[in-house]
Amino acid sequence: MSAMGARERMLGRLRAAKAAAPAAVETLDARIHAHYDGRREERSPAQLADAMQRALSASHAEVWRSDAASWPALLAKMLAAHGVRRLLLDPAGAEGAALARALPAGIAALPFARPLEEWKGELFDSVDAGFTLARCGIAATGTLVLAPDAASPRTVSLVPPLHVALVYADTLHADLHAACRAERWADGMPSNLVLASGPSKTSDIQQTLAYGAHGPRWMWVIIVDANAAPGASS
Repeated sequence: MSAMGARERMLGRLRAAKAAAPAAVETLDARIHAHYDGRREERSPAQLADAMQRALSASHAEVWRSDAASWPALLAKMLAAHGVRRLLLDPAGAEGAALARALPAGIAALPFARPLEEWKGELFDSVDAGFTLARCGIAATGTLVLAPDAASPRTVSLVPPLHVALVYADTLHADLHAACRAERWADGMPSNLVLASGPSKTSDIQQTLAYGAHGPRWMWVIIVDANAAPGASS
């Protein structure tokens, strides 16, 4: 067989494999979807919120349920009782702006408006809490899906000792597969997604569990539920 013939034969196989790949991927996707769909029960947003709350609580997070109108004032009250004096948030976002308006005079709302190098010491030494809006949540594991950006970078949920996150009940998914499928992650994902399932925790060789060694010591989560009664419940 000539060298040219071998080359053409090899390229022909590659072209054939490439042509068959989409069909093979679709078949595999269908099998995966069928597997998860067959073991997943249909649940309402309220039921998913119940599961999310249980899973987060089991991971040492504190969770509250609230309606859309009441959560800013209630969260502001809880922050004041916790002793928060400086809160990092995105004032340009609807949720950040609502919380900033509700804060008492003793709590300063700080935007992430400077390069990290310019205020690293201040950020690590004097900021008490960071507030973020979750893109969605995974109820089975109590996982918040965060999509950091320039106004609310990863630092907001990582550096302050208290991380406060807001998630809407109608953005909750039963499991990771449901989240990937509903949000069409296969079509293109953000450059940075963070999955957070509770406060930072670690343990030594004796399995002594410690919180806050590599991130926030406390995590608070507000689940905004359209069906929740006015106020909040923990």
